[in-house]
Amino acid sequence: MAKKKDSDKSAQNDSKTAKTDPAEDEEPNFSDDERYVDDISDEELLSDLVKDRPNEKDGVDTIIVVDGIPQVGPERFDKLQSVIMKFFTKFGTIINEYFPKNEAGHTKGYVFLEYANSENAVEAVNTANNHKLDKQHTFLVNLFTDFKKYEEIPDEWEPPQPQPYKEQSDLYSFLMDPDAYDQFSVMCNRGSSVQIMQNTAPEPTKLQERLRWTETFIQWSPLGTYLATFHVKGIALWGGPAFEQIMRFGHTGVQYIEFSPCERYLVTYSPSNENIDPKKMVIIWDIRTGLEKRSFSIDGTMVWPIFRWSKDDKYFARIGTDTLSVYETPSFGLLDKKSFKLLGIRDFSWSPTDNILAYWVAEDKDVPARVVLIEIPSRNEIRANNLFNVASCTMHWQKSGDYLCVKVDRFSKVKKEKGDQPKYSGMYYNFEIFHMREKNIPKDSEEVKEPIHAFAWEPVGSKFAIIHGESPNICVSFYGVKTGQTPTMLSKLEKRVCNNLFWSPMGQFIVLADLRANGILEFVDTNDFTVMNNTDHFQVTDVEWDPTGRYVVTAVSYWKVKVDTGYWMWSFQGKIIKRNNVDGFCNFLWRPRPPTLLSAEQQKEIKKNLKKYSPQFESKDRMRMTKASKELMEKRSKLMKDFEEIRNRQQEIWKSQKPRRLELRNNVDTDELDSDIKNVEEEVVEFLVKEEVTIVE
Repeated sequence: MAKKKDSDKSAQNDSKTAKTDPAEDEEPNFSDDERYVDDISDEELLSDLVKDRPNEKDGVDTIIVVDGIPQVGPERFDKLQSVIMKFFTKFGTIINEYFPKNEAGHTKGYVFLEYANSENAVEAVNTANNHKLDKQHTFLVNLFTDFKKYEEIPDEWEPPQPQPYKEQSDLYSFLMDPDAYDQFSVMCNRGSSVQIMQNTAPEPTKLQERLRWTETFIQWSPLGTYLATFHVKGIALWGGPAFEQIMRFGHTGVQYIEFSPCERYLVTYSPSNENIDPKKMVIIWDIRTGLEKRSFSIDGTMVWPIFRWSKDDKYFARIGTDTLSVYETPSFGLLDKKSFKLLGIRDFSWSPTDNILAYWVAEDKDVPARVVLIEIPSRNEIRANNLFNVASCTMHWQKSGDYLCVKVDRFSKVKKEKGDQPKYSGMYYNFEIFHMREKNIPKDSEEVKEPIHAFAWEPVGSKFAIIHGESPNICVSFYGVKTGQTPTMLSKLEKRVCNNLFWSPMGQFIVLADLRANGILEFVDTNDFTVMNNTDHFQVTDVEWDPTGRYVVTAVSYWKVKVDTGYWMWSFQGKIIKRNNVDGFCNFLWRPRPPTLLSAEQQKEIKKNLKKYSPQFESKDRMRMTKASKELMEKRSKLMKDFEEIRNRQQEIWKSQKPRRLELRNNVDTDELDSDIKNVEEEVVEFLVKEEVTIVE
């Protein structure tokens, strides 16, 4: 305001000077005084116009340059223009094009195209670059703005400056615990808090607790190296003793992730269509470098996981309409540059130990359904089996890759009179078991007439279990598979209340669980098929074995049930160890362990000499319990001491208030009444409750 007043005074002085100036015919001077400072910006005066002011990049960031087009004369120019425009209009609206020509009217081999917006130009560059028009012409597509960047590249190369070494934390420190305690993660407070715990005895030890560590879920990598957290802008991986951030992957709206078996790659899927390129709905990342390796679009319905990986991360595959596409790493291109054309393919699965792929195709009129085993990368078909009257198939690999069980749901065919089509009534079920380690891969078949509710291989061993039958006569049957023999029923547990099977990672022990309101649990030893314990956890939603097979956790998640949430820990025999009722509990996950480095012979030797190692472990357990007992006694002693101090303090206060009590009670000392009540003798009265008479003959 002061500056404005100064300018007004200056203007008044100028006007007075103009009136007294004899040269009245001179034009008046309307310029500002030299001392005037204009502190009002254009945005304040012309905000509505300034917001539409063009930027420096406007007009050129929508232009692309396409090199490598054919050089043709005037007689073939119209055809060339039609081909180029037809191809590049797929990426957006082209508002201007320019084909440079020489003096003879021949095209110079490149063209300028201008799109309506820069997003279309970027898509054209990413998609059309290196596109082959024919055998002699390949498009080289660049943004017009990139040429300036290329021109500024210095002619002389300068070596990059060495960066200071940044020490990475030990990602495998969790395996170095001397007592081999396992770790687990807990999400609670309705997902706002994440805790990392160590399963120490007698009480778990809290290693980490962070608020709002993730926005939706958490997930361990298959070997336990990384912990993945989900965020609106992407995925973050954490690891090391202090769970530092290892890598970030930017993918807006990501909801699903999958690690490759060896943890080299990460697949992220964002089903959201907001602010995302449709060709980047699925992205495969290199975990070590954080670089995007390849992206994919999703057409139609999606079944997660979209890609399934081979055991060594060398190949991954996806199923399409009548096609099976197998890709290889690290090129991330199609194996042999072509997909498998398989009419009617429905599902496929990789062997957990070999680069063998199994798939099945549905029946088509007179052509039977087929289950086929092929080797990758040779594509050799090593086994095939025809199936008839098939409704669906489900493939189950045994963990060691020794056996493949194909559960086949079949229609029961009923023959009609001549001229009529055969009809189907009812269903029956087959288990087609392929012996992968035997010559020519022989196959056995086991038929079950009753509906199948669940199937599970023993992880270490050659047994499998099924839940079958109609309620209330639900049964659990155990079968054994041996070389050169058909499957043999080992045991049948009748009239069970369960709908899920959970084998111990080490085999032998299994939990039969009813993941419904009842939450009935049955712990079974499959060596002699004895029921070790029959118990329940009301409204249980999840059952998780620890990696060693020593503990089982049953959980009630807030995501499914709103009351009595928490997790209980059991021994493998079904003995309750700890009940943890946690308000807003959401998720419990054991941290996986990588496969042991010991050979099968070394493991067998350790089991054989287990009695030799047992005394030292028992000694450790006794010391640990003694330490725990000592800590408990010290804790109780401290609590008792604190109580005595509080009690003595309160007694002193009570004594100091006696004059006031006498005043309020008309000088009647009622404290003596309390002591009289305390000195009343106790009288014990006994009476007969019940009498039983037993006659001994």
